[in-house]
Amino acid sequence: MQRYFQLDKNIVHLNHAAVGPWPVVTRDAVCAFARENASIGSQRYGEWMKTEQQLKQKMATLINARSLDEIAILKNTSEGLSLIAQGLTFKAGDNIVIPAEEFPSNKIVWQALASQSVEVRSITIENSDEPEQVLIDAMDENTRLLSCSSVQFAHGLRLELNVIGQACKQNGTLFCVDAIQSLGAIRFDVQACHADFVVADGHKWMCGPEGTALFYCREAVQDQLRLCQFGWHMMKDAFEISHRDNDLSLEKNIVTGAQRFESGSPNMTGITALDASLGLLLDIGMQKIETRVLEKAGYLIERLTARSDTKVISSTQANRYAGIVTFQKHGVDNMSLYRYLQDNDVICAYRGDGTRFSPHFHTALDDLDKALDLVDDFNG
Repeated sequence: MQRYFQLDKNIVHLNHAAVGPWPVVTRDAVCAFARENASIGSQRYGEWMKTEQQLKQKMATLINARSLDEIAILKNTSEGLSLIAQGLTFKAGDNIVIPAEEFPSNKIVWQALASQSVEVRSITIENSDEPEQVLIDAMDENTRLLSCSSVQFAHGLRLELNVIGQACKQNGTLFCVDAIQSLGAIRFDVQACHADFVVADGHKWMCGPEGTALFYCREAVQDQLRLCQFGWHMMKDAFEISHRDNDLSLEKNIVTGAQRFESGSPNMTGITALDASLGLLLDIGMQKIETRVLEKAGYLIERLTARSDTKVISSTQANRYAGIVTFQKHGVDNMSLYRYLQDNDVICAYRGDGTRFSPHFHTALDDLDKALDLVDDFNG
């Protein structure tokens, strides 16, 4: 699996939960695209549009969407969540349920609705044996939407989305999933979990660049989102500019599928990169990738829990973790430990009051051992 990446031999990259490295195939695709631009410009623009559609097909395959008309390519997760928050119509007394442990992107967009008298119910879930039920119990007849991450960013708690989605469906509540910490690492089935919306930037576990994101909107709820941004790319026959009818009414000229959420010119460099990355992941197979990710996380948990001087903050239950393992070392300043690891070329993060390791399928066990040895060496 390591052959797919060419990381510097001195680097131990355990930071896919933040920004992951590109595979070789992605580097090569971007280099080829840059050479083409430098030599012939946009002569093959039609082929670029085919790449855009190829990426949408791969995104649809990755999450088991029914149709490409449910897939849009946006800039990032925050844009997708904002489109939902600002696009839905709320009435006074409506509420939104979110886990308290969410990344800021999945908090601020809902908090911004306070001027519409929408209540945001921020529910602590990480100390519960049944976090799904805690969220479900927070809903009532006025819950317009429940939004949660598939995997929590700080400690890596993995939620049973199918349970939450079924409860939302029964309650008449829209279900939104921030899947940025699972897509590309853990299998995802949008049909099984009954999600109405799925959002995820490609720069973490999907091994792509920042600035290119998946946005899924179930066909049956697309009309519930008011359009908040406008541009040529969302129009029917977008390239027939010179023959366009002078009637510029939105109803007549806006496309009916998820492309309506793509307002302007696409990020073709990012699309080229993410298309190559997802192509690799799908070729390898998400079941195989998920198995490898869970093996690496399980190995870290086993090694860390066996030590008397470390505490794993992440859940150690097999069905509750994905690729994130967060831990503390006793008797030291853990922020200093994180900085020590960074200074010694272990790329990781400090989240949730501990050091967060997030290896992917390609990470070598030798690299995990090297990082753990450095944890042992630190006594500051």
